[in-house]
Amino acid sequence: MKQYLTKEKYSELVKQIEEFKTKGRREVAARLRQAKSLGDLSENADYQEARDQQSTLERRIHELEEVMRHSEVIAKKDGDAKTVEVGSKVRLKRGKDEMEFMIVGSHEAKPSDGLISNESPIGKALLGKKVKEKVVHETPRGKITYVILSID
Repeated sequence: MKQYLTKEKYSELVKQIEEFKTKGRREVAARLRQAKSLGDLSENADYQEARDQQSTLERRIHELEEVMRHSEVIAKKDGDAKTVEVGSKVRLKRGKDEMEFMIVGSHEAKPSDGLISNESPIGKALLGKKVKEKVVHETPRGKITYVILSID
């Protein structure tokens, strides 16, 4: 499944992977060497912990590389957007309240910061909609209706 990432998030992941592959691997290797120097590996808790740490680090590197392999960087649009899509900033009105969201991929979603996933119920409801359109979002407490004020 394709994941969407902002340019900033993509750069952050590249940096994180590089740090894990260099500094992280060096630290684990040093810890393994230290644990091996203590002797009998079969009853060496430090060695087993270092091996577990190595396994966790390699799994995380693999997970991040998979995210990047299946991701597309969101291109920022110039000018007025016609419809809501991943990467759009959307200003909405609900009753008298106005709010703004940016539609991002699931790896970047942070609703408290106004970043909502394209896979979330409200994100899905907004995709493809135009300015002045009403969007009805189903919640456990009932329907919420938004009006799209602008798309950037």
